[in-house]
Amino acid sequence: MSTGVRDAGQNTGVAPEFSVDPALLDAISPSGDRGGIVLGSGLKGEPLTISALRSTPTRIVLVGGLYLARQVALRAMAVGAWVVVATGRPTAWQLLQQAAGTQRDGRPSPLVQIRRLSPVELPRPSEDAPLLVVTDGGPTPQDLFPPRSPWQTTVYVLPYLHPQASATANAADMVLMQRLPPGQAELAARIWRLPPQMMRQLTGLKDDQVVALGRNLWRPLRLVTTAKEQQLLGPVRRGD
Repeated sequence: MSTGVRDAGQNTGVAPEFSVDPALLDAISPSGDRGGIVLGSGLKGEPLTISALRSTPTRIVLVGGLYLARQVALRAMAVGAWVVVATGRPTAWQLLQQAAGTQRDGRPSPLVQIRRLSPVELPRPSEDAPLLVVTDGGPTPQDLFPPRSPWQTTVYVLPYLHPQASATANAADMVLMQRLPPGQAELAARIWRLPPQMMRQLTGLKDDQVVALGRNLWRPLRLVTTAKEQQLLGPVRRGD
């Protein structure tokens, strides 16, 4: 795993600044730092940024509820990414289209596409227009859109850990986990070889807490939601 979490304002990595329509930034408070996505805050309240949109094909696994998945998608939109969601529950994702707004002719913004769980042609990602693909296909998702191009990030939304998802989980550059019940935490410990104290920490996370897991990375953080995001997403919660 190579995707990192860093303190905003202390970014030593190279990440571009993406452009985005001012109307979209008016709907969603900008939350990125040099192309990164501010996901939450640390124990001292410092903002923490994930390098989710990179020149390297990237996989991110989210283990938790729709709230977290939709917030990540909104923040990617806020830093100028195209977002394609492949899902069996399209109504749950329509708020992204609401946030993106409409074009001058009244048609939905092309920045957000809600698709079925079947292969489709994707927008071509680039440094100026990175692509976030969300696969919302249950606990054992099909790898319909593996990240094969620079500037493409594929996010796999897992409502819970399943043994058959271990290959997807192990291939991830970063894993974001919300609170897990004991049996799920034990499975997480087997998949990522976690020591007992980390396993116990996963079972005690609050609704607004997430653990970022990666290579040499174990970073608990607290989700931070802006007022405009609350209007779209509602209160912070573990699931839906």
